[in-house]
Amino acid sequence: MKEVKVPVLPESINEATVAAWHKKPGDYVEVDDVIVEIETDKVVLEVPAEEAGVLTEILAKEGETVNAQQILALLDDDAEKNDDKTETPKETIKETPKQDVVESSKETTEETPEINLQENVQEEPITTPETHSSQPSSNRMEERVPMSRMRKTIAKRLHSATQNTAMLTTFNEVDMTEILAMRKSYKEAFEKKYSVKLGFMSFFVKAAVEALKKFPTVNAYLDGEDIEYHAYCDVSVAVSSERGLVVPVLRDAHKMGMHDIEKGILNYAGKAQDGTLGIEEMSGGTFTISNGGVFGSLLSTPILNSPQSAILGMHKTQERAVVVNGEIVIRPMMYLALSYDHRIIDGKEAVQFLISIKDALEDPVRLLLKV
Repeated sequence: MKEVKVPVLPESINEATVAAWHKKPGDYVEVDDVIVEIETDKVVLEVPAEEAGVLTEILAKEGETVNAQQILALLDDDAEKNDDKTETPKETIKETPKQDVVESSKETTEETPEINLQENVQEEPITTPETHSSQPSSNRMEERVPMSRMRKTIAKRLHSATQNTAMLTTFNEVDMTEILAMRKSYKEAFEKKYSVKLGFMSFFVKAAVEALKKFPTVNAYLDGEDIEYHAYCDVSVAVSSERGLVVPVLRDAHKMGMHDIEKGILNYAGKAQDGTLGIEEMSGGTFTISNGGVFGSLLSTPILNSPQSAILGMHKTQERAVVVNGEIVIRPMMYLALSYDHRIIDGKEAVQFLISIKDALEDPVRLLLKV
């Protein structure tokens, strides 16, 4: 008999929650079959079978809190796979209520199918009144469900950021004309060479990196009465998943080409949807970029990703009337928002940082020349 245990959790995580069982007692599992998923503060971990066998007993129910190396279930590794034994019970459970009717009317079915159809209907248990009586008489239904561990953690951190920092937001807008023109001109050549599409995020990451080099305090942490500066740019990119918002980190973004950034974000987006992001992929980060524009947001005030000191919010690109050289023209515009911790970053510095990003995006040649 083998024990199915909670895997070793990262150092910063002490417990997890049983999210979902993929197997039930009596099921035969092959090596590497996912038996159960457990949810930590940051990720969902899959627990695979290390050996083949029959799952005999589940010791931790869904929603139960468990610790590292706690026994989740028992697996009989001496049991052999038997298709008849493993599949017959399922068929019996499903077919027993109708089996007698079907078998007793096989001959009749061939001769008088219409009559047999009526007989089958009559033999079914009459539950229609009960079903209707269980339906609500109005649409004012309410449901109470517990928050997932990840959602609890997100709520706790966001609340902490608003309560424990002097958060302030400054706004600006960027004319996306040049970015759109560059993408249109080079998107096919870019994808052909690098096997990834040229998106907006690589431009914003590159612009943010150059601005962080000019304003290192925006890339720093406040630790008590000390300021911790970083000689590197690890940019966290907010990615939406079914279980909540996650922020995987582009390590050494200051060394990455635009194709590396696009591939990194695409990879993280896939992992976020699959629930396979690792703890190490979301740890750290010196600055965050969040793109609410993909959901249609026109303007927002992003909340700091502690212990970071600033976060850049991107929004929807929308054509608006603006004045250029004394004339009213229609341009694709995007609002930018920079939320920052006023305890460490002065307002002047925050405004100049955001203008630096705006200038780089409106004249992409600046990204190449790094001016």
